[in-house]
This record gives sequence, structure tokens and C-alpha cells, in this order.
Amino acid sequence: MIRFIIVCIIVVSFLILSLPVLFAEWLIGKKWPRARDISSLRIIQGVFRLIMKISGVRITEIGRENLPLDRPFLLVANHRSYFDILILYSLMPDLTCFVAKKEMNRYPVLNIWMRRLYCLFLDRNDLRQGMKVIQTATEYVKGNISVVIFPEGTRNKNPDELDMLPFHEGSFRVATKSGCPLIPVALSNTQEIFEAHFPRIRPTHVIVDYLPAIDPASLSRAEQKNLGAASQEQILARLAANRDKL
Repeated sequence: MIRFIIVCIIVVSFLILSLPVLFAEWLIGKKWPRARDISSLRIIQGVFRLIMKISGVRITEIGRENLPLDRPFLLVANHRSYFDILILYSLMPDLTCFVAKKEMNRYPVLNIWMRRLYCLFLDRNDLRQGMKVIQTATEYVKGNISVVIFPEGTRNKNPDELDMLPFHEGSFRVATKSGCPLIPVALSNTQEIFEAHFPRIRPTHVIVDYLPAIDPASLSRAEQKNLGAASQEQILARLAANRDKL
């Protein structure tokens, strides 16, 4: 419980104390937008790493070499915990857009930081708005910003992490339309950090397993339409294989 309280204090303190930082970043961005973007990225990554250190999260990365460093990509992962976002964002090498649920846009200051970091807010009940989000994400990739999506559409609360929710195929249009590499990622054991014993935060070993990149241009039209199901099968296989490594 002490870790939970400390994490809450860190988050609230950062949101309050970061207001002058946001203003300074806005001024920097007027002349040097790339410098502002990188600065925002590193600030949030630093905060996330601090939270994970205090929470006792120990990360093992597998297949890090599969993550492109010279071009943007679409990264898709299974989703079991709020910490999935902290973990993945802290590991991203460059500017990265996360697609988040629209409810996150209602939190003051946090929503400013999220927009500063190119996050997109998705209304899961509005198909038209969802299509606009996918189109914007595609444009981000073309502008050299990677995109992270959880294709299950929400946090999976099933008891067994191998019991995944179906992947929404529409998420994968970001890759097929932009031609960027698709990186499936298997996140193992993240629910044990917090959700499995709410409100306690417990030291946990998690695995981030980057699967080999998929080039959408090398796939047939039928294979492109089935990218979601194919990626989910690959992630499921890695989750099962990594259980004995925890």
C-alpha cells in the first residue's frame, strides 16, 4: 500500500509542478519543435521509469533488435495493466503516439501532456471517430512518429493472460496504409504489478517480447486483412512460451 501512496504522490506532484515546464516547452516549440518533442518524451520517460523503480518493476526485454531505430513503426501489444503504457513508453527510442481511450482526455494537465506527446483519444463507441483516429495515426507514421495500439480495444480482465480478447483488425490499417513495419509485442505478467491485487503495488518481473517485424507490403491482400488474427496468434504463442521465464 505504501508504494501505491508514493506513486500517487509522484503523479499528482508532477502534474502540478510541471505547469511551468509545459509553458517553457511551448516557448521552445515555437522555434525548435523537434527539440520540444524530444524534451517532452524524455521528461515523461523519466517520470515513468521513476514510478516503475519505486513500484519494483523488473523488465526483461527479448528481441529488442526487432525494434526499428531508423524508421517509424506500428507496435501492437496485449493489454492487461495500466502499467503497460508506462512500460512501453519508457522503452520507446523516439517520438511515439499512443492511442488512448477518450476518457483520458478529461484529466486536467495530464491531457495536455498526452496531446503534447501526440496521443490520440479514441471513442470506442463511435466508428466514424475511430476511423479518423486511424487516419491521423497513419499520418503520424508518415511524419516519422511511431504508433502504439492495444488492439484488444480495452484492458483485458480475464483471469488467464492467455485468454485474450479479439484483436480489432481496423487498428492494423495504420501499417497497411503507411507501409511501416508492424511489431507485435507480448507483455507477460504486467497485471501482477497492480490489477491482480488492487490497490497494492507489488514488485514484479515482467517480460517485453518484441516479435520480428512484419512488412505489410510483402503480404497478399487477404493476409493484410487478417493481420490482427495472425499477430494475436504470434503474441499468444510467445506469452505461453515465456511463462517459465518469470
